[in-house]
Amino acid sequence: MAATTHTVTNQAPPLVGYDVFLSDRALFEGVERHLAPELAEEARDELSGLGRTAGSAQAQGWGVLANENPPKLRTHDRYGHRIDEVEFHPSWHRLLGHAVGAGLTDAWGRPGGHVRRAAGFLVWTQAEAGHGCPLSMTHAAVPALRTDPALAAEWEPRLTSHVYEEGLRPAADKAGVLFGMGMTEKQGGSDVRANTTKARPLGDGGEYLLTGHKWFCSAPMSDGFLVLAQAPGGLTCFLVPRVLDDATRNTFRIQRLKDKLGNRSNASSEVEFDETWARRVGDEGRGVRTIIEMVAATRLDCVVGSAALMRQGVAQAIHHASYRSAFGGVLIEKPLMKNVLADLALESEAATTLALRLAAAQDAVQSTDAEEERALLRLAVPAAKYWVTKRCTPVVAEALECLGGNGYVEESGLPRLLRESPLNSIWEGSGNVQALDVLRALQREPHALDAFLQEVGRARGADHRLDGAIKNLLTELADLDGIEARARRLVERMALVLQGSLLVRWAPPEVADAFCASRLGGDWGTAFGTLPHTLDLGSVVERARAAV
Repeated sequence: MAATTHTVTNQAPPLVGYDVFLSDRALFEGVERHLAPELAEEARDELSGLGRTAGSAQAQGWGVLANENPPKLRTHDRYGHRIDEVEFHPSWHRLLGHAVGAGLTDAWGRPGGHVRRAAGFLVWTQAEAGHGCPLSMTHAAVPALRTDPALAAEWEPRLTSHVYEEGLRPAADKAGVLFGMGMTEKQGGSDVRANTTKARPLGDGGEYLLTGHKWFCSAPMSDGFLVLAQAPGGLTCFLVPRVLDDATRNTFRIQRLKDKLGNRSNASSEVEFDETWARRVGDEGRGVRTIIEMVAATRLDCVVGSAALMRQGVAQAIHHASYRSAFGGVLIEKPLMKNVLADLALESEAATTLALRLAAAQDAVQSTDAEEERALLRLAVPAAKYWVTKRCTPVVAEALECLGGNGYVEESGLPRLLRESPLNSIWEGSGNVQALDVLRALQREPHALDAFLQEVGRARGADHRLDGAIKNLLTELADLDGIEARARRLVERMALVLQGSLLVRWAPPEVADAFCASRLGGDWGTAFGTLPHTLDLGSVVERARAAV
């Protein structure tokens, strides 16, 4: 009976065996736009190779296994010795090894390095997002360490290495290392100045002993950590190696691994420092100032990571709708489904275009004395981090709904994508922290607003809805009374105006027209699929299709 009744029809094949990079027109065109021709050709080959691997059944299988077999904490060995080790499934190591080998921790000082790395990070995150945490922190640790030339000379070649070596050994014995971070404490959260971890100096050589507790310490299997602690001169940044030069374990007691909503392949932990040896990074009392560029880099990675999750959700939704038939036709041809898919595609392309523009600004800052680009980043990064990470969850949820009940089943991959989607809005400062940071920049660094307005002004006159949105934004910025209470609305408008200006300049007319009509022109509902029906929605959807 089963053999004759269980005929499977009208099911979409898996989205597998495709080039994640070349199939993403917005990403591909962004790389071409922001890199010099000779670099673009090299990057195209590099990213296409990574894209083919990310879209392969093998890499997708690694992602499934890494999440089905989350890390385990081993506090003691069989004899009772404290070891504080985290055990990962082999698939985690395969993912991480491939990512490091592809240069996803290597951007600083490489021509076009930030654009190339951001594009690679966006591609590879679509295979599995959890292992992006140590990749991001390892990449972002470089500018913080550069405040101490001696430390940078020692550690930077290891951090930017394309060699992945698992296991705890002295860093000097490894060809490549990973870094984690420990800033958050239970009594302070984002208010790191309330931290209570103490740092006791050992003479005048920059060595200290740390004692205290970290409520969130990311990637505890890493070789080193940047942490904040209270030194005699105030809150200070420190480098804590996991294993000391003499091969003894530094005191790094992992109390537990966090049981999280998503991001389950990645270990997040609580740790205790008890006379833990550390090196000072930067001056005493300048901890926040020292680590701020690391925070800016990881916030940009939050934007890139969210853009990746959106892109994968949209790709899956369009793929499903291209094969699934209902009510007498293929779903993708149904006007209402086409509207939903086009709306999702707009959000995805806007996020990708903004992420690459910020990466290009970071490249400009590294290669030249580009003060305008530096000022733009000061305002645009927290604004983008606020808005893009906020949009990720509704985009992925709507993409899941496009698959109906099939999307709610674990095997589709969409539930894992949905559980991952809120993370970037929380990591490195939640929405309120980002909004307040934008206000701080507006009030203390007026040149940042000048740079922002110059950037959005480059598209002025090209679309009347964008022009109107810029005018309204200027009106809001002119009224600073009660600004904190309406900071979220202000930052949302800033991010949308910036995205609109970039799409008007660089996206196809049908994409820019649809974005401005909905996000800036006011003709948009509260749910996806409410775009004006007169727009060229078919072209928007077709542009976002992942070709297999």
